[in-house]
Amino acid sequence: MGKRKVILVTDGDQIAKETLEEVARQIGGRCISLSSGNPTPLSGDTLVALIKQAVHDPVIVMFDDCGNDKEGHGEKALRYVATHPEIQVLGVLAVASDCMKGLGTPIHMSVDSNGNVVSYCVNKRGEVERERPRRIYGDTVEVLNRIQVPVVIGIGDIGKMKRKDLTRYGAPITTKAVQLILNMYR
Repeated sequence: MGKRKVILVTDGDQIAKETLEEVARQIGGRCISLSSGNPTPLSGDTLVALIKQAVHDPVIVMFDDCGNDKEGHGEKALRYVATHPEIQVLGVLAVASDCMKGLGTPIHMSVDSNGNVVSYCVNKRGEVERERPRRIYGDTVEVLNRIQVPVVIGIGDIGKMKRKDLTRYGAPITTKAVQLILNMYR
């Protein structure tokens, strides 16, 4: 088997986990549920081992720093996974938070809370912020400035965004963001 195809997500709370499990079901992929945690409970090498055990691709993996504005456990694990020679990162969902410290990370586009693809950043609620630079600010995103990834999609708080991304609705906002990444490879 060649490199495993992975989508990285900079959120890992319980709601994000449930949402990403639903998204994986919808796209026919796999979600590493054990990567959920606030902060990320597993090391990068353990996550790579779990990715390699997944039945098929794409594999969605969560990373969270639990508000740490320095490189925390989630960012270290993300960097390890993203740079592993047996992993092909298809893209990243960069999740906005209310944390405005630091540099943030540039994005290619965002999906707002109404499901629109926009060329602006969004905030935690998934609202478009046209007056701000096209960057996502969050506690687990700055590591993306130090690694190579093909596409970074900005998104509000996964599974939330004013209740528009709930799993009972099929997690439409997060699903659309993941589909954007997958469409680049079709």
